[in-house]
Amino acid sequence: MALINDPNITSQISALANSGQVDTNQIVSLLNSVLPTGQQISTNTGGVTTGVYKRFGDFDKVNAKVEVVTTGLWSGDSGSLTSFFTSSTNDSANSGQYYLNVYETNPQSNSSADVQFAVAYGNYTGNGSMTLDLNDNSLLATKGTYAQYKSMLLEPTDTKFSFDNSTGTTTDSDSIYAINIARARYRESMDAGNWQLRLKGTNGTFNFIDDSGKKFGDNLGKSGRVFNVVSGALNLGTQLDATVENTTNPTNGLGYGKFYPDRGIIILNPIAIGQLVGNVTVNGVAVNLSGSISTAAEQYNHKRLISAISGAGDFEARRTENVSTQHFFVRATNREFNYSNNPTYLDANGFFAESTFETDPQTYITTVGLLNDSNELIAVAKTSQPINKSFDKEVLIKVKLSF
Repeated sequence: MALINDPNITSQISALANSGQVDTNQIVSLLNSVLPTGQQISTNTGGVTTGVYKRFGDFDKVNAKVEVVTTGLWSGDSGSLTSFFTSSTNDSANSGQYYLNVYETNPQSNSSADVQFAVAYGNYTGNGSMTLDLNDNSLLATKGTYAQYKSMLLEPTDTKFSFDNSTGTTTDSDSIYAINIARARYRESMDAGNWQLRLKGTNGTFNFIDDSGKKFGDNLGKSGRVFNVVSGALNLGTQLDATVENTTNPTNGLGYGKFYPDRGIIILNPIAIGQLVGNVTVNGVAVNLSGSISTAAEQYNHKRLISAISGAGDFEARRTENVSTQHFFVRATNREFNYSNNPTYLDANGFFAESTFETDPQTYITTVGLLNDSNELIAVAKTSQPINKSFDKEVLIKVKLSF
């Protein structure tokens, strides 16, 4: 800021104001004639500015550009989750009959642990939950869970989840496992073709992916946003495409599940994966991953899937987002921004603090501020290191805004 105490200039500005026709270029020229170098109002004649501000030209901005960004799905943008914990509070509450949240760190010892995903088990008829004739307070959690995911993911005319089978048709399934990725994790959508779930049981360790046929790209391998879950491998870290080993269970011919990338949900067929993976251990007891349909007590079948995931120790996944961006090209020509309005640039007498600046003034650019037409600062960009600027140097800084 600068105070102007020049009667000649103020009278000329007053005369312009009283004339009824104000030429802003004349006002700027009058003000710049008395303002010190470095504090002058920006003028943009011939592409050169003489002040601390510079207006962007038509070719200095690139608007409405959309970029597809893919990052790791888990906390810290990690693409691989290798540790799995549940909460005893969730387990003992009524909600534990419906689902269990899975964390990357122990929520009992880390109060800031974030939920990564939830696991649930659903059954069309309510098997796996205690019946009302045995307990009037039964929540029928498995029936409610199946109905919830059915209404969320299936067409109104579909009554049950159907999975592809080895005959080329589909088979209805009364039971499902649901892996529901936390909303904050997948944001816009999971990246189809870029996730791999590993399950471990008594029959070994098995990998499951989707059949989109997509790897590190934006185009889906087939139409639609629902894909089949298949046995295979992503082959990350190699130039190979994802490989599919089996599209259905080799023994019973049943499909493994469905994948809904825009919902962040993986639906698994318990019968198909249970027969393949075998038994898992829950509370010290060996049980089959297919789940129990007993109604004598709550079976908490979803704990079986968590055991299989935890035992394998690796769940790889990525998310994808469409990010709108604006690009600004900040140009400092050789004649611009060679003086600083920093008080230390001049001494008490108004001379350069550094004597060599008399013939070779220099500055160091560290920050670019973007202002609106009201001169309100709306964004700040920092350079990675100070950039030297002088009359024999020009600088081009590209600023990218993502939102």
